[in-house]
Amino acid sequence: MLDVVTGFVTELRDAGLPVALTESLDAVAAVGHVDLSSRAELRSALAATLVKRQDHRATFDTVFDLWFSTRAGTATGDDERDLVTADSPAGDGTNFDDDALSAMVADALEDGDPERIAALARLAVALFAGMGSRRQVGAAYHLHQVMRRLDTEGALARLLGAAALDDDGGRPGSLDARLRADDYRANEAELRRRVEDEVRRRLVAERGPAAVARSLRRPLPEDVDFMHASREEMDALRRALLPLSRRLAVRLARRRRHRRQGSLDFRSTVRHSLSFGGVPAEPRFRHRRPSKPEIVVVADVSGSVAAFARFTLQFIHALSGQFSRVRSFVFVDGIDEVTRLFEGADDLAHAVQRVNTEADVIAGAGHSDYGNALSVFWRRWGGELTTRTTVVVLGDARNNYHDTSTWAVAEIARRSRHVWWLNPEPRSYWDTGDSVISEYAAHCDGVFECRNLRQLEHFVERMG
Repeated sequence: MLDVVTGFVTELRDAGLPVALTESLDAVAAVGHVDLSSRAELRSALAATLVKRQDHRATFDTVFDLWFSTRAGTATGDDERDLVTADSPAGDGTNFDDDALSAMVADALEDGDPERIAALARLAVALFAGMGSRRQVGAAYHLHQVMRRLDTEGALARLLGAAALDDDGGRPGSLDARLRADDYRANEAELRRRVEDEVRRRLVAERGPAAVARSLRRPLPEDVDFMHASREEMDALRRALLPLSRRLAVRLARRRRHRRQGSLDFRSTVRHSLSFGGVPAEPRFRHRRPSKPEIVVVADVSGSVAAFARFTLQFIHALSGQFSRVRSFVFVDGIDEVTRLFEGADDLAHAVQRVNTEADVIAGAGHSDYGNALSVFWRRWGGELTTRTTVVVLGDARNNYHDTSTWAVAEIARRSRHVWWLNPEPRSYWDTGDSVISEYAAHCDGVFECRNLRQLEHFVERMG
C-alpha cells in the first residue's frame, strides 16, 4: 500500500498540486486508520491530508478515481454479453435499435435507480465507446462516442416537457413538477458520471493508471493560460480569482507589518540598556512608516489579450486596499481612464463588463496602436505621475507596424518610481512579427511573461 500511495502522491505533484513530504507522510499514516475496502473512507482520508485548496479538489478526485480504480461490480467478457442480452432488445447489440435505446435512457432517467443507471452505463460503454482498438485516443473521445449515442440531453428535454405538461395538479411549474425536473437532471448527471467512470476504468485496465492520468491531466485554475482558456476554464478562473486575491492580500499585509521594524537604533538601545545595568536586553529599532505604492494600470483590451487584461484589472482592484491608490486606463488605438467604473463597485466582474461597453478606446481603425495610446497617455496624464507611482502596462506589444513612440515610455519611466510590463505571450513569441516588446523593455524596470494566475500572483507579491 505504501508504494500505491507514493505513486498517487507523485501523480498529484505531476498534475500541479503542491504536496509536501510531511503531507505525504500524513497520508500514509491516515491510510492506516481507515477501512481500505471503503473507497469513500480512503478518498476522504487522502483528501484531508493532501488537498489544501478547494479548487484543487476536482483534480484530486480525477487522479484518485484513476489510481484507485475499482474493478468490482463491472461486466467484462461473457458477463458483458449477458448484460447486453438481458437489457437490450437487440440481443447481441450489433444492430442496436435507436428507439429502443432512447426508451432505455428515458426509463433510467425517470426511474433513477442507481443499479439501473450503472448497468446502462456499462452497457453503453461496451457497445458504443469503441474501446479495445489500436487507436490510442483519449477518454474524451470515448465519452463523446457514448454520450452521442445515448442522447441524454434529448431524453432529458422530453422528460422535462412531460413533467411540465403532465403535472398531477394540472398547473405547469408547480412545486411537484419542479421537483421531478430536478430529479431528472440529477439522474442525467449521474448517468454521465457513471459513463465517465466506466470509460476510465477500462482505459486503466488497458493502459495502466499512470498513462491514463497523463492523458487526462488538466491544468489547475492558477495555471490556465489566459489567452487560450476554454469557456469552462474561464469559469474556473473567475471562481479562483476572489479567493486568491484574499489570500494574497493577507500575505501582503503581513509582510508590510513585519517591514515596519526598521534598522537597529544603536544609541537608543544603549540608552535604554542603562536600566538593565548596561546589558542591551531590549534592542531598539528605528520605526519607519509603511509605504503603499500608487498603482497606475495601462491595459490593452484588444483582441486575444482582452481576457488577460480583464482578469488582471479585476485582480489588482480586488487588492486595492494594499495600495494607496489604483488608477486604470484601457486602450486599443485610443485610450480612456476607467477608474470611475471600479470605484465603489461591489461586483468587480460587472465593473469589468462595463469597461467593455463604456470605455472610449477607438481613435481610428480599431487596431492596437501602442505608440499612439502611450503618447496620448503621457500628454494627458503624465504630469500626474510621481515618484510614488508604479506604472504597470498590460499587453503583448504587437503594434501592427505603427510608430512605437518609445519616447513616451521613457518619459513615463522618468516621472515614475517603477514601470513594469506584463506580456501574456510566451517569451518565444516576443519580437516576432509586429511585436516590439524589446523596444519598450529598454525603458522599463522589468518585463515579465504573465500567462496565468500563478505568474500574476508572483508579480503582484513583488510589486506590493
